[in-house]
Amino acid sequence: MQQRKIPVRRCVGCNAQKPKRELVRVVRSPDGNVSVDLTGKKAGRGAYLCPSAACLAKARKAKRLQNAFGVPVPDDVFERLTAEITAAEQAAKEAAPHE
Repeated sequence: MQQRKIPVRRCVGCNAQKPKRELVRVVRSPDGNVSVDLTGKKAGRGAYLCPSAACLAKARKAKRLQNAFGVPVPDDVFERLTAEITAAEQAAKEAAPHE
């Protein structure tokens, strides 16, 4: 049986390549709205971020999401990303074995 190809995307924060499922997608819809896409299936231009606060801070400081989309990214999108990344980091800590 043939192995399935795993899609790889590049994080706009740290510029590292990772499997698509490990990253958080931010999408600009055809009408110009920017939002967080947790399903990875919304129509529009997508940009990906690692689920870490450091990558989000780098992307925000260098305005990499604005450059990728060509439109300003509202603050509420960054707030939602911060909440999602914090939840993901918390889940990762709880999943790690306690020693």
